[in-house]
Order: sequence, then C-alpha cells, then structure tokens
Amino acid sequence: MLPIAVDAMGGDFAPSQIVAGALQAAELGIPIVLVGPETLEGRGDLELIVASEVIEMDDDPASGVRRKKDSTLVRAAEAVRDGKASAMISAGNTGATMASALLRMGRIKNVNRPAIATPIPVP
Repeated sequence: MLPIAVDAMGGDFAPSQIVAGALQAAELGIPIVLVGPETLEGRGDLELIVASEVIEMDDDPASGVRRKKDSTLVRAAEAVRDGKASAMISAGNTGATMASALLRMGRIKNVNRPAIATPIPVP
C-alpha cells in the first residue's frame, strides 16, 4: 500500500503538531511519508521527502506553486503523480494545495473541477 504524503510544514503549530499526528497515524498502521525540510525533527522512523521551501498562508496560491518549485506542497503533489504516494494532505494554504494538485497531477478525465474533502458530522 502506498503511503499518504503529509505536508509537515502546513497549518498552525507546524511542524510539531503535524509530525505528532503523522506518528499517531503510523502507529495505527497507516503508511505515511512526511514532506518537509531535511532538518525536520521528531519524525522517528517516518520516511521524509525533502523540500526546502514552504508556501505560506498569505502567498498567492498559483504564483506560490509556480515560484516555489521545491515547496512541501509541490513535492507532495509530485509524490502522488510519480506513484510514490497514494494521496496528499496539508493543513496549510488551501488554494496552494489545490493549485499544486491541479498543476502537478492534472485532472481526472471528465472531472471539470477539483473538490475539497470536508468532514460532515452525522448523529
């Protein structure tokens, strides 16, 4: 089973809380590969895809993806495209996450718009 590429630098309290969550998922048997800087600490035995740049929350999504080719989001999308990961997750810049997926992975045939997964609470 291919791992899920997790953007270690996206979201509030990153990377510590993202890495902690990735480690918890790995303990449950979910294959994880982190995407972050070479100096990423606390990752235990989790594999790392090295990325030297981060697309910040206030960066323009499309230009951020085009300018920061070695960003965690771009490298995560490339991991999926290249068959090194089955999916990518980021708690960072949502627009840049969508743009990196669209620009690096492309579209699925007959799907005109990408979608964002949203948890829907049920009773």
